[in-house]
Amino acid sequence: SSSTRCHMTMSSMFPPATTDSDEEDNSDSSTKPIRSEKKKNPASLFQTGGTPPKEKKTKKKAPPKVAESEEETPETPQKNSNKKGKGKKSKKLKEERPPSPIIEVDNLEEFVLRPAPQGVTIKCRVTRDKKGMDRGLYPTYYLHLDNDKKVFLLAGRKRKKSKTSNYLISIDPTDLSRGGENFIGKLRSNLMGTKFTVFDNGVNPDRANADWSNVRQELSAVVYETNVLGFKGPRKMTVIIPGMNADNERVPIRPRNDNDGLLMRWQNKNMDNVIELHNKAPVWNDETQSYVLNFHGRVTHASVKNFQIVHGSDPDYIVMQFGRVADDAFTMDYNYPLCAVQAFAIALSSFDGKLACE
Repeated sequence: SSSTRCHMTMSSMFPPATTDSDEEDNSDSSTKPIRSEKKKNPASLFQTGGTPPKEKKTKKKAPPKVAESEEETPETPQKNSNKKGKGKKSKKLKEERPPSPIIEVDNLEEFVLRPAPQGVTIKCRVTRDKKGMDRGLYPTYYLHLDNDKKVFLLAGRKRKKSKTSNYLISIDPTDLSRGGENFIGKLRSNLMGTKFTVFDNGVNPDRANADWSNVRQELSAVVYETNVLGFKGPRKMTVIIPGMNADNERVPIRPRNDNDGLLMRWQNKNMDNVIELHNKAPVWNDETQSYVLNFHGRVTHASVKNFQIVHGSDPDYIVMQFGRVADDAFTMDYNYPLCAVQAFAIALSSFDGKLACE
């Protein structure tokens, strides 16, 4: 019963804030807030190029844009859009969930590790498959582009005999083995299940070759903090990613041991070539008695898992957002400097069992 109770408290959280009109979404709402009067080019937020970014003591909070009213127009049709009626569905999706711009996925392995192009929001959909014998405990998660072609990008599943949560990420939906050539990365948690590290498919430092070129890179780390309500209130997430160099490429972070990874660097405030991001704080809405965030029509169901990731210096630029649109379907949109593997792994971390109910 505790799990159902927990679920109920959560489902009352983060109802989707609606926008005045969803037409604006076609112009890529998440990159839109970068207005011309802003001198800052969002790319400059992530450039480290070797010089340590100056430490920011306080985080200025811009008033988040949330809708005052609860005109849940998308809600009702959205529920029906899970039906198989093909013709209707795509029209509905266009109204409620503006799809991804046309994105060419020529080489899947390259694409999923390449940062999103600047100024383009890559809009995706995550589906959770719980069918089958142990899928209830170890569901498989699939990532597709959220467009007409529904191009497959990644699959992920938790490994079974692992002391800590350990998710394998693959570029083949049918091959989720560690040894396969489709293995592209993994997400590993600490024992508490509150800190996660994302690796690419390089080797463990113990098996390094002479010049360390084959050693795995750390692509991201995620830290969840409890607040006064435990995990029942809005979660606080810190996301740590490698910075970008002058050519807008990710600075490779190849730790030689566990004391040199993104989490340790962040804990020791050694932020050379490392960027710290946070989830945007939702705002309490008295009218609906719940926390709200504006997802610009991309999220329709309230869930504790819904989040937006931003940089402290520009809370209007959404680096990534994730939210529920059906029981086992979620939208996941990401912008420069993230790549698909980073964003998908960050999303997978939010599904992990320890966080679901405290």
